[in-house]
Amino acid sequence: EYMIKNWDKVKVYDLTQNTSILTPPWPTYEPLQVKFFKRLSPNGANGMYITTSNHVGTHLDGPLHFDTAGRDIASLEMDKLMGPGVVVDISDISEDWSIYTPQDIMDRVEVKPGDILYINTGYHRYGFDQPEANERRYMLRHPGPSMDFIPWIKEMKIKHIAVDCGSADHPMNTKIRDWEPREAEACDAYMKKRYGKGLNEIYPWPDVYQAMHIMVFPKPWEIIHVENIGGEIDKVLNKRLILGTLPWKFKDGESAFCRCIAIDEVE
Repeated sequence: EYMIKNWDKVKVYDLTQNTSILTPPWPTYEPLQVKFFKRLSPNGANGMYITTSNHVGTHLDGPLHFDTAGRDIASLEMDKLMGPGVVVDISDISEDWSIYTPQDIMDRVEVKPGDILYINTGYHRYGFDQPEANERRYMLRHPGPSMDFIPWIKEMKIKHIAVDCGSADHPMNTKIRDWEPREAEACDAYMKKRYGKGLNEIYPWPDVYQAMHIMVFPKPWEIIHVENIGGEIDKVLNKRLILGTLPWKFKDGESAFCRCIAIDEVE
């Protein structure tokens, strides 16, 4: 277990992407819309309305998002959302549509049963507010997990996962495969060259469609995940820390905006 020994040397890192009207939602979801309903009114206050889906910027996909019998955000225990874990950096092997495996994770960090697992693919650098901003690469071409990742996280009883890209699933194992046929065709060619198998051989539909949601969200596993982390993630790579995903206490919420933090002892 990772334990904080010297609280006077603790530093808290913010691993959250900015959220604004420019933050892209996951494809086809409602983007964030904001307006003032009052400006310095007689009581001196500014006030805003927002209209949005829950899938904009850094957000926690709750069990209810893909499981009708799943729990809501407000029902999640704090020790599921915060505790010991690792931030693994696989950016050195990441490229458009590449696949990472459990072994890729274990080669870089020691993962313990019951950990929280944050994954840095490096694709946060293509986020909307970054110098290399590229929304299509960020949402449509980021790396994703191999199919043996599913039984591995179940065996390890991972509390929850976070990724620095559009989805914890490979983008071409989501509905994006249908929505973006030219991207799917290019991905298929890449996979045949890189892995010797086509897209539908690696992620055969409908058998494994959106596996990181459908196969692990229901009980007894309830391994949920955060999408679109970023912020100061490059400062805490390949380290064991206290990790925290802090959503608002959203009764009946299927998912929720959240803040992600890493707590570390520094010299």
